Amino acid sequence: MATNPSYKLLDSFRSLFESTEYRHRDSTRGDFVASFLVEDLLALGRSAKLKSNIDSGHSVANATNKTTGKPHRRGDGFFGAAVPGIDPETRQGYTVRFGKIAAAEIGTETKILAKAMIKQLDRVGSDMINQAAEFRGGGNNPICVGVIGVNYAPIYRSLEGDREFATTGSGGYKHPAQEAQAAEQRLVARVTSSFDELIVLRFIATNIAPFEFRWVDPVATAHEYGATLVRISRYYEQRF
Repeated sequence: MATNPSYKLLDSFRSLFESTEYRHRDSTRGDFVASFLVEDLLALGRSAKLKSNIDSGHSVANATNKTTGKPHRRGDGFFGAAVPGIDPETRQGYTVRFGKIAAAEIGTETKILAKAMIKQLDRVGSDMINQAAEFRGGGNNPICVGVIGVNYAPIYRSLEGDREFATTGSGGYKHPAQEAQAAEQRLVARVTSSFDELIVLRFIATNIAPFEFRWVDPVATAHEYGATLVRISRYYEQRF
């Protein structure tokens, strides 16, 4: 019987909520999730060019998510042609090595809608569109990937600094499940033309002890993500 493969990006996303408190306004969370996209592409093994460039050190990930010599707004995940003369750095938990990037090849932007989704849409949509434009601003026709997490939980507890809020189901405190579908549809419709691929991760997390997490449909999530990896691999073969 066939089984679903394990994907590092999906596992990293789960780890943001499972058995731990999720705190909002922490930009490193998006970086963490996005950093595993190329790991999954490499493990999939559908692009000989990607494997060759990674094995040779010609292409690397960049933790600061910036291109050397080209100032721009930082994204969440950045992978591309390495600056010559700098030895790539190996990091625990990663097969892809890290270093400075001369030209972008894959740029990833992550957004997570956990609560108060509708009122965030204008800002989130603008951020994603602007970031895709930034990725492309340096030329090189990079592959632009958006990752959107959408929470379908029946209730949610929000933690922002020392403040704590619980959804009530009315006013500005609607439960995630009340607005998730509409928020997802509106955001996808707005940003889809700016990205080569959009990865939508539908999940359920209340952020209430014992901090359980589950996918709305785990099989569909794995299959849809896997199909996206295949398409990105083909883009890489065509462009680089």
